[in-house]
Formats: sequence, structure tokens, C-alpha cells
Amino acid sequence: MTDNQSSFKHMQVDELHAVLESKSHVVVDIRDETSFSNGRITDALHLTNENLADFVRDADLDAPVVVCCYHGHSSQQAAQFLLSQDFTDVYSLDGGFTQWQLQYPDNIAR
Repeated sequence: MTDNQSSFKHMQVDELHAVLESKSHVVVDIRDETSFSNGRITDALHLTNENLADFVRDADLDAPVVVCCYHGHSSQQAAQFLLSQDFTDVYSLDGGFTQWQLQYPDNIAR
């Protein structure tokens, strides 16, 4: 993880796995509906263009947010966008759901 407040931070899959039980981090998944429905990180919220405004309005802006996509590329843009919406602690999940699925196949919600 890096500590540059003007930009999002990166989180490795094993780092997220270590903090998931504490429920201290909010995981948002920006993949398409079918992919999300077929498998996701336990307790991840599906963040779409349709529910983004509600999420931003209702969220704790100081809670750590981890953005998950397929491979960890699109999540970087989404993480930077959340920072622009006054979120203070935002991460992009390196490797995305693809890496999560490889490392933690038993920790997938359907």
C-alpha cells in the first residue's frame, strides 16, 4: 500500500483477505451484473452507474473503500473518481476479482 493522499492506493488480494473479517473496509465491485451475480468477494457491493449517486450520498466518506474490477485496471479509474467525490481512503484491488478467484476460491459469494 502507498500513502499518497492525492491518489488512490493499491491493495493486494492477500491484504484484502486479511482485513475482510473485521468488516473495516467496504468492497465495491464494478464488474457487469452477470459477472457480479456469478461470483463476487463476500459482502462486496455492486457499484453501477445507476446506484453510484446513492452510494456516494449514503457512504461514510472516511471508511476505507476497496474497488474491485476484473483485473485491477478499471478499478484504478473508479478509485480515483471516488477520491474526487471526497472519499478519503480508497484502494484499487491489484489483480481484481480474477486474482481473488485464483487465491481464494472458497471465499466467493454467489
